[in-house]
Amino acid sequence: MRVLFIGDIVGRPGRRALREILSEIKSEYHLVIANGENAAGGFGITPPLAEEIFSYGVHIITTGNHVWSKKEIYDYLEKEPRLLRPANYPEDTPGRGWGIFQTESGIRFCVINLLGRIFMEPTENPFRMMDLLVENLKGEAKVVILDFHAEATSEKIAMGWHLDGRITAVIGTHTHVQTADERILPGGTAYITDVGMTGPHDSVIGVKKDS
Repeated sequence: MRVLFIGDIVGRPGRRALREILSEIKSEYHLVIANGENAAGGFGITPPLAEEIFSYGVHIITTGNHVWSKKEIYDYLEKEPRLLRPANYPEDTPGRGWGIFQTESGIRFCVINLLGRIFMEPTENPFRMMDLLVENLKGEAKVVILDFHAEATSEKIAMGWHLDGRITAVIGTHTHVQTADERILPGGTAYITDVGMTGPHDSVIGVKKDS
């Protein structure tokens, strides 16, 4: 199974790059996942923008700490299972933090979205949350992928080791700076600390240099 994971889409430049590049390569992949929490001018995502991103060939959109920046997304999160918010928010939070889906070829896969806690807003312990999810998901999906949206490199690395051999991939997002530590851990889990962003290169993590 070939999976393409796209880092944080930042504003109009990121969406334009997504449209132009994904159209050329999407046929090479069974599954396309993208973090869309910065799609609306760098902060949050709206229902029309989520639909736009889906229309380009993205199957699942993950988010992070900016998911609540646009209030119109609240109801959309409730009705669109392909748009995820971090699973370690309180239980009564709108939307869902994980989902089980199926590729066109019939492969069942699970995507989980989690938020880190170091230098971030308080949330449920992501390690404890993953332990519960991994236990509950046994036998439900052949492929399990985590988008760990976190600030601290150490927290992401710790999560990679914590889940090695237990899920398919641990993929870090949030910092907008891609790391060069992609690897297959000893237990078989694919890992990278951060996949970076999809946005303007001549910028400061997607923001105008003079801002």
